Amino acid sequence: MMFLGSKHCPKCGTAAAYVAPAELPPRNCPRCRTEMQAVTVGATVVRECHKCEGLWLDVASFEKICADREQQAAVLGAASPAPTASAKDAVNTVRYVPCPECGQLMNRINFARCSGVIVDVCRGHGTWFDRDELTRIVEFIRGGGLEASRMKDRMSIEEARRQLEAEQMLAPTKLELMGYRQNEARLRGIASAKGLLKMLLD
Repeated sequence: MMFLGSKHCPKCGTAAAYVAPAELPPRNCPRCRTEMQAVTVGATVVRECHKCEGLWLDVASFEKICADREQQAAVLGAASPAPTASAKDAVNTVRYVPCPECGQLMNRINFARCSGVIVDVCRGHGTWFDRDELTRIVEFIRGGGLEASRMKDRMSIEEARRQLEAEQMLAPTKLELMGYRQNEARLRGIASAKGLLKMLLD
């Protein structure tokens, strides 16, 4: 946040500049059903609902924020004041909401599977962030959470690979054991047949 008239950001020193929001096709908020407004966060244009203060980001815009520290700083700098009780109740009510682009109900997922921030995602179009969820995700990323999640995934994949290799090494032994048991059963069958034949001949 900056004071009006400031020429530089007091935190990072970046020169202040006004960027007019780009013209975007009208889209309604998936929660309030009111038309969202185009706003600029850093160099990224997003849609914001002025009623519930949720944000809609397309796939490319969200990926840009996840990868760019300057964009992350802009998100943190645009953090909202504390929500009212009614706004908290509206966000805390769990319900599936439709994608503003295609109208299909979005999936609710835990970002990075371990962030604790549940967001609404349409894989083809974008992500809906309720009030302050994008800020919490940026804080999670800047705290190393995304890298820790990726490391955990790599360790899981490596563990699965080791288990597969171990099973492949044991496979010949299992086949040999199965073959031995089959031969043993066949020999017992032959011995039984010989004994029966001997009894008949005697």
